[in-house]
Amino acid sequence: MDLQNQLKGLADKIEQLKDRIETEESTKHAFVMPFIALLGYDTYNPLEVVPEFTADLGLKKGEKVDYAIFQDEVPILIIECKNWRQDLNVHNSQLFRYFHVTKTRFALLTNGIEYRFYTDLENTNKMDEKPFLEFNICEVKENTIHEIAKFHKSNFDVDKILSNASSLKYIKELKRYLGQEFKEPSPDFVRLFASQVYSGRLTEKVMAEFTELVQKAASQIISEKVSDRLNSALHKEAEVRQQEEHEPEEEEDSKIVTTEEEMEAYRIVVAILRRKIPVNRIALRDTQSYCGVLLDDNNRKPLCRFHFNGSNKYLGLLDQDKKETRHLLESLDAIYSYEEQLLEAVGYYGE
Repeated sequence: MDLQNQLKGLADKIEQLKDRIETEESTKHAFVMPFIALLGYDTYNPLEVVPEFTADLGLKKGEKVDYAIFQDEVPILIIECKNWRQDLNVHNSQLFRYFHVTKTRFALLTNGIEYRFYTDLENTNKMDEKPFLEFNICEVKENTIHEIAKFHKSNFDVDKILSNASSLKYIKELKRYLGQEFKEPSPDFVRLFASQVYSGRLTEKVMAEFTELVQKAASQIISEKVSDRLNSALHKEAEVRQQEEHEPEEEEDSKIVTTEEEMEAYRIVVAILRRKIPVNRIALRDTQSYCGVLLDDNNRKPLCRFHFNGSNKYLGLLDQDKKETRHLLESLDAIYSYEEQLLEAVGYYGE
């Protein structure tokens, strides 16, 4: 199962169980340990996942972080867990202390639902105040899944994660800043854009006007982007659906083999019907379940069907309501005995 489906499965489990989880210990076992496991680490191997990892600081002994994940006997990620009901904002100072005394470059603070990954981008061996990766496991976006995958046991590479962590952190902060400015533009933000399109003096009245204009422009840009992406997604979906509609036909066609007996039966039917309609209007169309004879190669104008796939051979004749009756054929020549019914079938279509 791929990581995306595993995360979705864990999210579904959390939604079902969270109201029954009362303690931090229960949160760890029900939510956090499964997350560690889906990253490829053996939660029952004490050489790989160490619970209650010692992180003593100076004279302060007995300090322990909930989990430490090891690779090649070196801690690569420490994890501090809280009850799923708790706000993580009041707990990062504790993890800050643990980070300082371990050799790891990454720390995770989680309540089993919210996940915050930290590193030391600003000062070596000093955990940054803000996480470089943050997500709610019940609302994980596709681009976030790619970042989570980098912590998988099979992918883990300190240098690769660190090289991208800086971008992730500052993009996240920029998005937060821009989102706030788009919602409620500050005077500096408005002035920045107004000065690009307005050559006059930015009086209080002009600024008030441009505040509204900047807000509207930002809103329209977002709406247009959403619309473009939606249209693009719908277009791709239509293309995929169209492709899927054609692919099975090709696959089915490759499985269909028109036998010599079916061709001989078709020639007999043509010999009968040519007295009433031109030969070029009598078409043969083979399918996996039967071989049909159609008027004008139109599947809404069936004339008869050959059921030759089993041990017995049947001629299928259809009435005016297209209800089929099968007739056992002792030999192909027996088709001639149904001449009257075959000619009558042509008449159903005004011929």
